[in-house]
Amino acid sequence: MNKLQFQYLLVFGLLILLGVLAFFQYKWVGQISEAEQERLQKRLDIDAKYFADDFNRIVQNAYFSFQINGEDWQNSFIERYEIWQQKSPYPQLIKSFEIILPTHEVVRFDSGKREFLKTGALTNFNHLQTYFEPIEEESLTLRMPIYEQTNQLPIQPPIPSPILQTPNLAAFLVIKLDEDIIKTRIFNELNKKYFPDGNFKLAIKSRRTNEPLFQTEALEKADVSVGIFELMPENMAFFVNRNLMTTLNQTSSNKRIIINQRFEQRLENNPTFEMAKEPNTSMKIQVFGSNPNQLVQGKFLSETGRWVLNIQHKDGSLERFVGNTRQRNLFISFGILGLLGSSIGLIFLSARRAQVLAQRQLDFVSAVSHEFRTPISVIYSAAQNLEDGVAKEGQQVSRYGNLIKGEGKKLSAMVEQILEFAGARSGLIKYDFRETDVKNLVESALTDCEHLISEKDFKIETDFDENLPIIQADSNSLSHAIQNLIINGIKYSNGKNIITISVKNLANAIQITVEDKGIGIGKKDLKQIFEPFYRAKDVVDAQIHGNGLGLSLVKQTIEAHNGKIEVESEIGKGSKFIVNFPLNINKNENSINRG
Repeated sequence: MNKLQFQYLLVFGLLILLGVLAFFQYKWVGQISEAEQERLQKRLDIDAKYFADDFNRIVQNAYFSFQINGEDWQNSFIERYEIWQQKSPYPQLIKSFEIILPTHEVVRFDSGKREFLKTGALTNFNHLQTYFEPIEEESLTLRMPIYEQTNQLPIQPPIPSPILQTPNLAAFLVIKLDEDIIKTRIFNELNKKYFPDGNFKLAIKSRRTNEPLFQTEALEKADVSVGIFELMPENMAFFVNRNLMTTLNQTSSNKRIIINQRFEQRLENNPTFEMAKEPNTSMKIQVFGSNPNQLVQGKFLSETGRWVLNIQHKDGSLERFVGNTRQRNLFISFGILGLLGSSIGLIFLSARRAQVLAQRQLDFVSAVSHEFRTPISVIYSAAQNLEDGVAKEGQQVSRYGNLIKGEGKKLSAMVEQILEFAGARSGLIKYDFRETDVKNLVESALTDCEHLISEKDFKIETDFDENLPIIQADSNSLSHAIQNLIINGIKYSNGKNIITISVKNLANAIQITVEDKGIGIGKKDLKQIFEPFYRAKDVVDAQIHGNGLGLSLVKQTIEAHNGKIEVESEIGKGSKFIVNFPLNINKNENSINRG
């Protein structure tokens, strides 16, 4: 295995490895996305549950904070009202209070006078007692029974119990909630508390009417739905009167306490919960259904509330959000792998280019050595003959002198070309831009090539437009570039010794064309002929002398004049080099540096 094959094999192996990494990256990102979706869903469920619990707890505070003594309900209420105003985070939540008496009278609490005033309204007290509901959704009203003694849970009219005696119902307390406070303050604050980043849309609807009560944006399909606006029995113990706990604690044979059939049907896994109790007691309350030996299994009230909290991610759904995140992560991951693969490819191409350039430089050294060897050998041989006296006659001496002069001129031209290339690469060449007649410049290049044209018996055809404009150019360097094109046309001739040179005055440019009928240039070589040291394989095989610097220098010179060179060629039919110089270039300096 040679070095080049090893390099290709190494690059291929690295690309295969990148493909394997891309495959595993795809799987890993998928697994991470699934885990992330599950985590986000759980987090959203928890936040939604906390949102609902917080709101329900606020409603419960308004409900249970006003558990008053039925025997002295007015003074008891005012005492609780003062505490509510001082301690509640939302004292404005309650809009009004009313007491419905068994006499069917309704009295309203005047917060300014701190007393109850008769309203003159009547209500069906017996109907409330029979069909009691602690929450009335339509009017946002909370209803609480008031007993003559306060050792009962404030849930409904007394139910016969083997532990507690049934007290008399003294009245109903009606608490009217403020809808604006709920919608504009409480919901907004809970939204900011649990969804501060604004990535979720919220909508709260009535379960009965399905009408929106509050929403941040319109929802399509909720990622999670939770019931709210309900009294949760698992929190009742925090509001129960201490006298009830004492009564229960004194009863050692308690077996069951029935609260409310509607509540008990909505308890779930653990309907046994700790109650507030005296020190050193272990009293618990258990809620049973109609069968005393059967604990009820059902749903939490927070999931069956009168309102429904719907939450949806702003991207449409959590699944879509995670999917978009996954695509973005895959794009970044594959982009990095692609960049890595491209880097490997570019490094390989750069290394190959460096190897090719190094080989061309070696070929250049070899070609230059060969080019130098011939004239040096001729000069040495002629000088040796002169020294040995082989040429004694004046005509022979003159012929040897001309031979040495010609070969020396070739050597000088090659050295100048190499020095010019080195100067161009180093950026130290100075071009002296002056007003130049294009026709005179081309004729000067032909004059300098006249000896070679005559020697090779070439015919030069010219076509110059009349009234050619003056251009800004370095006449010496530009003339040398045109000479190089003419010399190439002679060097690569194909038996048809004709070169056509034309100068055209276009609308906004001067165009110089050098066309030959030589061997032509292959398509694969056309893109590389202006690269330093490059020589086509056919030319090398034909042993045509050259060093691969000529066209590279021509291009550098023309581009230094803000020009552009193009080539059209076909194998066996010759080549046409087209040079265009724009006419709208003004040079403000007589001498500038060009690289």
